[in-house]
Amino acid sequence: MSGVNDIRSTFLDYFRKEGHEIVASSPLVPRNDPTLMFTNAGMVQFKNVFTGLEKRPYSRASTAQKSVRAGGKHNDLDNVGYTARHLTFFEMLGNFSFGDYFKERAIELAWNLITREFGLPKDKLLVTVYHTDDEAAGYWKKIAGFSDDRIIRIPTSDNFWAMGDTGPCGPCSEIFIDRGEHIWGGPPGSPEEDGDRFLEFWNLVFMQYEQVTKDERIDLPRPSIDTGMGLERMASILQGVESVFETDLFKHLVDAASSALGHGPVEENVGSFRVIADHLRSTSFLVADGVLPSNEGRGYVLRRIMRRAMRHAQLLGAKEPLMWQLVPALVREMGQAYPELVRGEALITETLKLEETRFRKTLVRGLGLLSEATEQLHAGDMLDGETAFKLYDTYGFPLDLTQDALRQRNISVDLAGFTNAMERQKAEARAHWAGSGEAATETVWFPVREKNGATDFLGYETEQAEGLVQALVKDGKTVDSASQGDAVAIVVNQTPFYGESGGQMGDTGVISGDGFSVDISDTQKKADGLFV
Repeated sequence: MSGVNDIRSTFLDYFRKEGHEIVASSPLVPRNDPTLMFTNAGMVQFKNVFTGLEKRPYSRASTAQKSVRAGGKHNDLDNVGYTARHLTFFEMLGNFSFGDYFKERAIELAWNLITREFGLPKDKLLVTVYHTDDEAAGYWKKIAGFSDDRIIRIPTSDNFWAMGDTGPCGPCSEIFIDRGEHIWGGPPGSPEEDGDRFLEFWNLVFMQYEQVTKDERIDLPRPSIDTGMGLERMASILQGVESVFETDLFKHLVDAASSALGHGPVEENVGSFRVIADHLRSTSFLVADGVLPSNEGRGYVLRRIMRRAMRHAQLLGAKEPLMWQLVPALVREMGQAYPELVRGEALITETLKLEETRFRKTLVRGLGLLSEATEQLHAGDMLDGETAFKLYDTYGFPLDLTQDALRQRNISVDLAGFTNAMERQKAEARAHWAGSGEAATETVWFPVREKNGATDFLGYETEQAEGLVQALVKDGKTVDSASQGDAVAIVVNQTPFYGESGGQMGDTGVISGDGFSVDISDTQKKADGLFV
């Protein structure tokens, strides 16, 4: 039962038998939370259910949620390949109660699953609770028989979850396993807690409060449960390996890469094989969910992930594009659980092949120039920002690849110098824009675009979405507010409205929110990527 696919099905079958609705994973592009770049937890698709804005025909649910942490506030990209557990793509197994059961039942369900279904040794398990949560501590004593020394009270935000500055929040309880003295690390709350000996694999969140203001917190009328278990971490535990990359699924992906390259991993290059296996998953799932490589927003993060994998393929000696050749292996491993991979296989393959073919020349040239620029540098030195910016601006070699390539030599990059060089170029571009003969009403879009980035277009997948208003423009100037009857242009961070181009008219519709409604009479494209 220790295979990744078996663990996933065992988890979902267990909660199905316990009266939970099995809900399919939501897309990696959140439709109901414009503040997130990518879905990064199981509760994202249920956010409006927890807050009471949405009603569903069930009060218990369970999911296997595909998740990405790369870009934005939640970003594990730079750590992948260098640690035993960081991933850009992962699966979050979860069970949820919307005002149905609460702490005691949640702890009981978790304990029975991990000890009876998964067979984890009870004497190796321990938990944390929020330091004032006597109720949860009492239930762990009652249900698991834990003594006080195996119920660690944590006074920090690590054990208190909040949806945001306001909204549902509450204490949480994390379940850990002690993997043995041969692995360095100490229990949670100790100076050595960042080691890998004590591995956290399941977080139970007890939503029992609502944060009304910074200083006011009230009880929720219907407390709820939100839990998250990392599938890959649980697989590493059940398979008795120290790294998620040693589990069966990753072994098969690494085997596919080894076969395509003609050689397998050794100690010096195993990190590159791990990067390729992880990034294959995140890029493939993102493309399957409608994200395509671009120079802005989600598409830019996808491109960064792709290109990082491609650099590691080049390090391993790949003479031809590699990533697209590995897609069939991924589909074999995960296509049954996620049929969108099967449906999107041709698009994923073609996208990876095209992107890698285009990037190989840039990669080879950029690495050569970087080698020349750093041949006099040694471990502990710093590459100047001007050179890093020239590699990026003139030769198309991204900053993060420069950093990643130099990391192995323990050479850093002068980020302040890079930023100054970029700001100087933007100022020159802005001056050129202002003097290019554009109408005065058009020049306003340049600083809006520069400040907020391009608009993410969602219209190929949906006709309805939530977004954040980023700018209001009236009479060629940005304004802070508009009144009834005003004619204004609105910029949001993501939209299903199509901007007029290619002979197709711009979309019309309605934007509405708390206490306002705006009729949209047209949608235009401005400043290379803004939908207005």
